[in-house]
Amino acid sequence: MKRVRVKVCGLRDGETAAKIARRGADAIGLVFADSPRWVSPEQAREVADALPPFVAAVGVFVDSAPAVLNRVAEKAALHYLQLHGQEPPEIVAQVDRPVIKAFGVRDGRWLEEVRRWLDGVADHRRVAAILLDAFKPGSHGGTGERFNWEWVGDARAVGALEGLPPIILSGGLEERNVLTAIQVVQPWAVDVSSGVESSRGIKDVDKASRFITTVVDDVPELSGGFWT
Repeated sequence: MKRVRVKVCGLRDGETAAKIARRGADAIGLVFADSPRWVSPEQAREVADALPPFVAAVGVFVDSAPAVLNRVAEKAALHYLQLHGQEPPEIVAQVDRPVIKAFGVRDGRWLEEVRRWLDGVADHRRVAAILLDAFKPGSHGGTGERFNWEWVGDARAVGALEGLPPIILSGGLEERNVLTAIQVVQPWAVDVSSGVESSRGIKDVDKASRFITTVVDDVPELSGGFWT
């Protein structure tokens, strides 16, 4: 059965990351941008080396140069590059890893911005996914804020999302609201950070486990098989 994937973002040590991965996370996010969750390439490599097979290490960056992205990706053993800034579409061809491009959703016109960016990408196969997060000036994720999920659900209902890369939903997700979010948006994956923390930047393994269990165990009954 196809299912919604789970990415837990903002891990800073291998032990915690390994525990969360063993609870069922499909990917672990490592933040290289300015944040309480920042890690060095050396810390990130410790986390990546602690992950079980088939769990992806995703590096999160904001407006880093291609050379920096490639150097850190190699040093930290990253599988994907998640770009949260104003990176131009041409960067996809300049980096050595598949790209997850994040977009801050501020209104119902979000899809226009996504399509404009994708139009500039020479090879869409190198865009692994697009990540939709709440827009907040001066912030690049991890704020705990959500956007209006209906903006995505309405677009999907009229077929406007056809041809897009897989969608990862982020922004304000937690155990209590993730099922509703999935019903409305029908994403390929969900991305959680502050929703599984005991305090800012500190991941709670039990919270993460409950979040993952909610997605993995409860969503199939609600999905109706809409993932392709």
